[in-house]
Amino acid sequence: MDDDPLLDAPLLPPHALHSRMCPRFHAIPTVGIANILLLMHVAFVVLAFLAGIFCSYPDASGDMCPQHYTYPLKVQTVIVTAKVILWILYLFLERYIHFHHSKVRRKGYLQIYRATRHLKRFPLLIQSTGNIALLLILSVQHSFPDHNKMYLCFILGILSVELLCSLICVVVYTVKVSNFNRAKPRPDVIEEEQMYAYPNHTTSEVGFREASSLEEVVEKQGDVIEYLKRHNALLSQKMLALTSQQGRG
Repeated sequence: MDDDPLLDAPLLPPHALHSRMCPRFHAIPTVGIANILLLMHVAFVVLAFLAGIFCSYPDASGDMCPQHYTYPLKVQTVIVTAKVILWILYLFLERYIHFHHSKVRRKGYLQIYRATRHLKRFPLLIQSTGNIALLLILSVQHSFPDHNKMYLCFILGILSVELLCSLICVVVYTVKVSNFNRAKPRPDVIEEEQMYAYPNHTTSEVGFREASSLEEVVEKQGDVIEYLKRHNALLSQKMLALTSQQGRG
């Protein structure tokens, strides 16, 4: 051990690893995109209702709209096509949110990841369920085309329920993420150390609690262990790089 050159190397300055020990906070940039898509969803449903009111179907021969508005398509075709485009936008939103939340999870923010794990999937699930309902209505309409106005009312009703459910999910999601971005917390593991320092005031989320199920505890501990392994690997790389620089100096 006396011949080990690492023991003779000068100590690293305390500020060298400060950026690794106290990582800079990165906000989740998904609130604006989610709100924009929600406004587009509201505008789509409003336009669909206006089209349904002013372009209702009196019979099976066609609609009452002027031909230059939707020609050669009918109102139902335009609404369903726009609905498919909206579903594609929600699909891109879900992928975009999943990408940024995975980055947040790798940086050690495990609590916000678990708190929004299902919320970020619900809007796309709601849209997919609505598409199934629209497909069922169009299939029935193809076999019984005598009540076009009634089918249009069903379509508008489905769009209304979709909008209400999506509105609740997106608003709850944006509130949670906005509060997280505003608080700018440190990674959960560092917050756990603060909790351990004051055991009489707070209770650790990593350890077992009476209200926690075994599956939840194992999941939390697995997330923390994964983060600590990645964090230690980054620290080791930084220490080796600094040691090699000092050796060359």
